[in-house]
Amino acid sequence: MTPEFIIVTPQARPYIAHVQLNRPKELNALNLQLMQELRDALQQLDADENVRCIVLSGNDKAFAAGADIKQMAGRTAVDMYNIDQFTIWDGIKKIRKPIIAAVSGFALGGGCELAMLCDMIVASETAKFGQPEIKIGVMPGAGGTQRLTRAVGKALAMEMVLTGRFISAGEALAAGLINRIAPVELFLEDAFRLAADVARQSPLAVKVAKESVLRAFDSTLEEGLHFERKNFYLLFASEDQKEGMKAFMEKREPVFTGK
Repeated sequence: MTPEFIIVTPQARPYIAHVQLNRPKELNALNLQLMQELRDALQQLDADENVRCIVLSGNDKAFAAGADIKQMAGRTAVDMYNIDQFTIWDGIKKIRKPIIAAVSGFALGGGCELAMLCDMIVASETAKFGQPEIKIGVMPGAGGTQRLTRAVGKALAMEMVLTGRFISAGEALAAGLINRIAPVELFLEDAFRLAADVARQSPLAVKVAKESVLRAFDSTLEEGLHFERKNFYLLFASEDQKEGMKAFMEKREPVFTGK
């Protein structure tokens, strides 16, 4: 079935897929259906051999302005527990191919958490990041207190979570939350350029390297180094490793196949 709240372009560029959040009247508020559609689309793209990198965007005004509060306002703790909406987020976390968030306008609450769930973030000059849940009597629940703190440090994360203050693209770049800033008319193209840099690498090496970087957040240094070392050795069993090193010695561009 065609998704209602996202637009999927599997080959927006060679080896690059584009997924656009598409609830413009609601500033791309993340309701349950949108998140299910997003997870399903990303899983399909993850299994597509013609896709090596994914760009996730909203529109110029909003990446996503938060969760759909109308969908949650009347629910009880038991309702929320039984719905277990965060299993959808866990599914997105397991996507093995790199995801680049292209953010313009608001990335607030769940929108900020979704951007942080991606592997890199390209932001427009108008981007605003925030976790304003405290202003409606709750707190972040999809990783906001954890990923934000790891990205920007305790002091700024505590201020954003406890006061609901938004930060600009410039502040986000200085704090290490995003990769780069582009003009509004160029932010999506900049995200595609970054995706192209990723897509021209060995697909197998990219997936294994992504796993290794993410492991740094979930383990001790010693455990992370052990995981990295095993993945490093593993890649010497790949055809891409042989092609990459041969091409280097022959002074030519490698042709990677993901094998």
